[in-house]
Amino acid sequence: MKILLLFPPDWLPSEPYLSLPALTSVLRPAGHKVIQKDINVEMYDMFFSRSFLEHVSSRIAGELNHLIHVEKQRALDEEESTLKAQLLQSTPEVLSQLSSDAEQAKEILRGESFYDIDKLEWATNTLHKTMALISLGYYPAQICFPPIETDLVYKPYMSSEILEALDDDQINIYRDVYRQLIAPVMQKEKPGMVGISIVQQKQLIPSFTFSKMIKEEFPDLHITVGGNIVTRIRDELKIQDKLFGYIDSAILYEGENAYLQLVDAVENSKPLSGLPNLIYRDESGIHANKDVCSEDLSKLPPPDFDGLLLEKYFVPKLILPYLATRGCYWGRCTFCDHFQGYVEGFRTMQVDQIVEEIKFLKDKHNTRYFHFTDESYPPALFRKLSQRLIEEKLDIVWTTHMRFEETLLDEQVWKDVQESGCRYLHFGYESGNQRVLKLMDKATKLDAIQTNLRMSSEAGIWNHIMGFFGFPGETREEAEDSKRFVHDNRAHIHSLGFMTFVLGKYSPVAFEPEKYGVDYYKNPEWDLALDYYFTLKEGLNIQEALDVFAGFERNHDPKWDLRTCVREYIFLYIDHFGNNDLPQLQMRPDQQTEYHQTSVGMV
Repeated sequence: MKILLLFPPDWLPSEPYLSLPALTSVLRPAGHKVIQKDINVEMYDMFFSRSFLEHVSSRIAGELNHLIHVEKQRALDEEESTLKAQLLQSTPEVLSQLSSDAEQAKEILRGESFYDIDKLEWATNTLHKTMALISLGYYPAQICFPPIETDLVYKPYMSSEILEALDDDQINIYRDVYRQLIAPVMQKEKPGMVGISIVQQKQLIPSFTFSKMIKEEFPDLHITVGGNIVTRIRDELKIQDKLFGYIDSAILYEGENAYLQLVDAVENSKPLSGLPNLIYRDESGIHANKDVCSEDLSKLPPPDFDGLLLEKYFVPKLILPYLATRGCYWGRCTFCDHFQGYVEGFRTMQVDQIVEEIKFLKDKHNTRYFHFTDESYPPALFRKLSQRLIEEKLDIVWTTHMRFEETLLDEQVWKDVQESGCRYLHFGYESGNQRVLKLMDKATKLDAIQTNLRMSSEAGIWNHIMGFFGFPGETREEAEDSKRFVHDNRAHIHSLGFMTFVLGKYSPVAFEPEKYGVDYYKNPEWDLALDYYFTLKEGLNIQEALDVFAGFERNHDPKWDLRTCVREYIFLYIDHFGNNDLPQLQMRPDQQTEYHQTSVGMV
């Protein structure tokens, strides 16, 4: 069977996402031909090209002619007048200069000039300006770089608006992405199946856009969607007759062997009714199978990146993702619903397998740079793997995600971790108040957080912490404790990201709202929403938490206002310059109000 695997927009194009290589690694040994395409990175590469900007220019000219025609019939309103003025400024000369600048910006991001912060900053600002011009061609869509800010106007948490977006040639830029990047592959390869990996909610509109356009040309082709978001909307997906009309099946939870079994069934015309982790559609309707399966990590091959355009990522050094565990070893945080991606508890590979696979990937792809994408790296593996990487002299550089741990209070552990190649750690901080941490079931002591930060920092590792305001029951004074704690420990906190509490629909708080004094509201029109609007019996309400956050944005240590907030960029800078003291990354005072988003904010 020939299979086309797609990773859709929008995602930051700084490293491959692991889902397609993980699927490819089990499909190819089974004899299937796999074409894997990271449409996200190919899309951004295309956006920042002269040919695509000329296409945008023709769209802008069409919009301007339309407004001129309307103006002959009546006076333009304020929005139309503003738009006309912006369109008039997008002259051929502006387009030509921006096209040249965008190509140069890509060269900077992919070359040694990346390590000159002035050039890196110029390049990222240029791409932001280019996206503003592209957005004019698809007005009123706001298509952005970084993509987290993209707003197509249509809401991806409403199936009715996803369906409405699919045929909108004015706003839905992903229709042009399909025509230019996917349609030629479909015509050339004529795959027997297509799989689409959806890992964040904003990917729903492009994913179903692609599916619909594929079905229009290849109505009998079997299309499957999978990924964490598909698992989280599984209950709604089963009753989405119109949305499911553009796909044939959905894989839930872990997908490697579940999709392999599906491919075998489709290829050999076997019934789908007994397959694990599957929702599928046939003539009689939509069916959700009861059987589930999980992966034996010891039997999985290393990810297969062959076929991805690895040279297209917007970094000077290839960073490869690698996953040694499934699930979270802690798995008790009451605000978290990441466990929804799995039907079985925490599992980990053995250290020998991890080291062997990292060495294989390093040699095959000629890169030293790895992102360990585990939910939260378990402390025992953290210690053992660091020691083995040193013993094997593997000479890699890596980053991962961590909990603060009382089992990691030995300075030698942190020295070993740094010597093994660790340069950047993403820590789940959440709160600087002990009572609130207990409510969250973090089982973390503030003095352990303080010690972990100090030891990690002194070993030469960059510490990035993540927190939020407004956990149910948190008072304003307790929220202020979080601010005070990071301020008091600012010498060992290099960057941070804060937000306000979000009530995930599958979180323990949502499962037991009375226990946490929460009342929540399900908007029936927001049928694909992953979180709920809520009110609280005590503590900060939503607006009060937003006010605390806004105050923190306005008043915090300026060392956290960085000229780049991209994790992979900072990671590469630390390795390049050989330490975690990078004053050149801090904004100058005159830049504080110029930037498009605050460095302390996290979506």
